[in-house]
Amino acid sequence: MKSILYLYNKEHEEFIESVKKLDMADAITFVSYVSDDELESVELSEAKHLITTGTMVEIKKIIRLALRYNIGIGIVPLSTQLKLIKMFSLPKKTEDAFRLAMSLPEQSIDLLYCNDTIVLNDVRIGNTVILKEFEYDYMSESIWVRMRHFWESWRQKEPLKHYRFTVKTDKDAEKSFSAVGLIGIDCDNGSWVASVLKSHLGLVDGQHMLVILSPVSLFQFYVAQPLVLLFGNSKKQKLPRSLGFVKSSEIAIECHELPEVLIDDKELAQMPIRLRTEEAILKLSTGDEFWASDKANGRSERNSIRLDNVPQDEESMEYLAKGLPLFQHASKEQYTSLFTSLRGDAVLSSVFMVLLILASTIATLGLFINSSSVIIGAMLLAPLMQPIVSLSMAVLRQDSSMQSNAIKTIAIGVFAVVMTATVISLFVPIERLTSEMSSRLSPTLLDLFVAIASGVAAAYAKNNEKILSSLAGVAIAVALVPPLAVAGVGLGWAKWAMFSSAFLLFITNLVGIVLAASMTFMIMGYSPIKIARKGIATWLLIVMLVAIPLYGSFKHMQENVRIRNILTNTHYIVDEKRLELAHIEILRHKGKPEIRCEVISSGVLTDTDKAYLKNIITKSIGKEVEIIATFRYRL
Repeated sequence: MKSILYLYNKEHEEFIESVKKLDMADAITFVSYVSDDELESVELSEAKHLITTGTMVEIKKIIRLALRYNIGIGIVPLSTQLKLIKMFSLPKKTEDAFRLAMSLPEQSIDLLYCNDTIVLNDVRIGNTVILKEFEYDYMSESIWVRMRHFWESWRQKEPLKHYRFTVKTDKDAEKSFSAVGLIGIDCDNGSWVASVLKSHLGLVDGQHMLVILSPVSLFQFYVAQPLVLLFGNSKKQKLPRSLGFVKSSEIAIECHELPEVLIDDKELAQMPIRLRTEEAILKLSTGDEFWASDKANGRSERNSIRLDNVPQDEESMEYLAKGLPLFQHASKEQYTSLFTSLRGDAVLSSVFMVLLILASTIATLGLFINSSSVIIGAMLLAPLMQPIVSLSMAVLRQDSSMQSNAIKTIAIGVFAVVMTATVISLFVPIERLTSEMSSRLSPTLLDLFVAIASGVAAAYAKNNEKILSSLAGVAIAVALVPPLAVAGVGLGWAKWAMFSSAFLLFITNLVGIVLAASMTFMIMGYSPIKIARKGIATWLLIVMLVAIPLYGSFKHMQENVRIRNILTNTHYIVDEKRLELAHIEILRHKGKPEIRCEVISSGVLTDTDKAYLKNIITKSIGKEVEIIATFRYRL
């Protein structure tokens, strides 16, 4: 008998016939079998190398024989076995795969067992459907294929909950946690999970890895995580927040709620299970890329455990065992800490009033002297953001006590700012509209979007003590005190239009922050939707009402930009005189545009020329306008 044997099930006879026609096929002995008994009866004492083709179960039977006789094995995959090809970097072309399978392996690799069953690909426990959908060859696919996979995984969703697992490593390190599912892998098998954890995997390190899939909300499981997979680059990927892992040479796993375990997508094992790795025992003919991907070699990391993102406390495990919420659930400790802080911020205090009046004074004087740096200083000093964030949480939780305290504090604070600015405007003998004042008299939808973004940032910063100082930056971005100061100045000057425009900007900022911060706190898990929806719906309606005048202002802004672009980029010829417009300013009086500009001319214009120029400008703009011009002559 020849020293190389090709073992195969007779079901693959047609494929084997094509292999027999290849070069060097006559140098090996082809042996077919039907039953396990036939396979066991094959004489292998003289064999030095085995080759096989078959299903994953059949290949593992041949591997057991190779291990028993301490000989190497090569695999010629079927064209449909894409995972197997990817796993061991095998050639897709049968001729090349056969040539590789005949070569004697130079190195041995680790082999993973689940109880006594060989594991080539992975062991799956619980619900790992999302990761399953985003695996082999996924990152090389086009964005359209990725989106199709994403949609398919979304459609296959089913009620999810956490299961309680207990794992124990070979060093007797026992951990209890909850997760949706677990995946056991030994090396980079070509899946997305393996690519993310590649730096922790080795081919000859005597260890395997138990990946823990532990999302804390449906949003994280079905939206955040798939989007990372959908658009992410596996080469630069960090460990997602919904994953953890345990790395060891031996891991015992217990879970009373999940009796069955899937091995290599086919075979089943019964819980509890024991994963163990036999180091460097499998002599397998693999492609060069298989070894090139083994960058970590696992030598520097023994018995590593990463459970930072995995629920381990009793409260979280009990809550998630009932089912994943739409958004994550804040822990009792987080809830207590944040609520204590927000309740304090909602209550009116002497410190709040002193700081607010000082900030109002600084802001109003900064408006008069037209100094942006002084106004920014007032924004940093003003504490008005604090009760507004408290109001957003009160709206979310329908907490009437905190809501009434926050509204009271905000109302008194607003009154104090407006009155302070009004008094200062009465004593300052200057009635001049500065650019800092006028910039706060035309709120648009863009200001509402700024307020919404600032509300998200404020809630996020308030929830994280490490970035709590960022609230100062949020206060600068949204500018609560300056528009109130402008409103107070307008009141002191008895200009209702100035007061109402500036106060509308403050209302825009207020409602945008409250709505956005409330929704952010809800996503962070501080309130279930059934409690939050009433408050959020109410403030969404308020925001929509406020957006009506803002939309009108936004359309006016668009119209002003259009007019300014037309006038700036146009040169006019009037009675052989070349004219151009500069320093264009557009104001509106009762909806009719008023254009203030400089006319630079090569000659003196007569009244007829001026009338003709106005007619040309009106036609180019497409509507009637008032024009106030200063004439300058080019010498």
